[in-house]
Amino acid sequence: MKVAKFGGSSVANAEQIKKACDIVKSDSSRKFVVVSAPGKRNKEDIKITDLLIDLGTARIENKPFATYLKKIADRYEEIIRDLGLEQSLLDDIIQSTEAATELDVSNEMKLDAIKATGEDSSAKIVSAYLNKIGIQASYVNPKDAGITVSNEPGNAQILPESFPEIYKLRDREGVLVIPGFFGYSKDGQLITFSRGGSDITGSIVAAGVKAELYENFTDVDSVFSVNPNIVDNPKEISVLTYKEMRELSYAGFSVFHDEALIPAFQEKIPVCIKNTNNPSAKGTMIVAEKERNGNCVVGIASDTEFCSLYVSKYLMNRELGFGRKLLQILEDEHISFEHVPSGIDDMSVIIRDSELNTEKEQRLVSRIREELKVDTISIRRNLAMIMIVGEGMKSTIGITSRAANAFAEARVNVEMINQGSSEVSIMFGIEAEGMERAIRSLYKAFFEEK
Repeated sequence: MKVAKFGGSSVANAEQIKKACDIVKSDSSRKFVVVSAPGKRNKEDIKITDLLIDLGTARIENKPFATYLKKIADRYEEIIRDLGLEQSLLDDIIQSTEAATELDVSNEMKLDAIKATGEDSSAKIVSAYLNKIGIQASYVNPKDAGITVSNEPGNAQILPESFPEIYKLRDREGVLVIPGFFGYSKDGQLITFSRGGSDITGSIVAAGVKAELYENFTDVDSVFSVNPNIVDNPKEISVLTYKEMRELSYAGFSVFHDEALIPAFQEKIPVCIKNTNNPSAKGTMIVAEKERNGNCVVGIASDTEFCSLYVSKYLMNRELGFGRKLLQILEDEHISFEHVPSGIDDMSVIIRDSELNTEKEQRLVSRIREELKVDTISIRRNLAMIMIVGEGMKSTIGITSRAANAFAEARVNVEMINQGSSEVSIMFGIEAEGMERAIRSLYKAFFEEK
């Protein structure tokens, strides 16, 4: 029994939906299907989710929104016409989208409801087309599937009581098509996961029904060891562990939302990344454990738009509670942090740029000076984080040395190194302008040189 999740590129138009449904038809064990909203048909296109956000924003701000509604309706009309489905399905989708704009709820919940119509409409279309090609299929709303979530608009978390309810789906006949991205709170309010949350839904359903395999269909044959936009023809990864994938996802890999695999990980369900456009390709397996052989480094990930808050104070190490007080100031100012490398008399806090606007920065610096009496405080922006990922790196001699040589060859200065207790990754902070040079040099060191 398998769960197959199809991403936005796999349901972007009628041609892609036909491919996805043929994949479902080719294997009777694919009993559960989770779908995203239609993605881009080409590089210049707009995702349905982005159109829905524009629609929702205009509606909330009491601005004209008919243009957005028409673009959305035209897109679905094209898909439904090309699939040869009934006009009544289009009418239902348009009515559901319009109804979401009229809900008498908070603005946050209204925007969630509007965004969720993208995945909901995809599920209705895929279910209808599966039936047309002779597969018994049913659309299942997340409420009926038992997906109960926390009441946090735009950032829902699955509640434990969901899983016994989801397990009951095993008793239903035929293929069940479930929209991704959203669930319902205990009081019946529609709440979405964070962006990219259809992957989370797929993982939740796989865990709930205790699937043999969770297949995630996208538009690549496998996960690559490095961003192919930076390195030409990078090595494909055949097997990853959950820990490795989570680290890579967090650090900029776009294949998975970084929280997506947690439900599957907890149930030890293997995950396979596959290509809707080339389903015969082996793909990348993500498993709980794997045999170690050869190079322990499996991937190099990167992300930009970080800043570093640096503070120093003589005898900081003897001042009880200094670190707690510093982090408490960040919490008071509603600033989340990513990493906290430290020395005897100094400490750095790595923060995403989006967390620290000019007003917050001034207030933060002022409070730290006044309350902690530091000797030095500075903030550096335009930083990039590069993460080398692989199980067993901590016990492998020479990894940091090879990385340092690679940075030197790329003429990139390392501003920060953070490994801590992690056995899976080493993170380096550098100036953003040198990121691509550094990645190419690191790739050469770990994947091309013997």
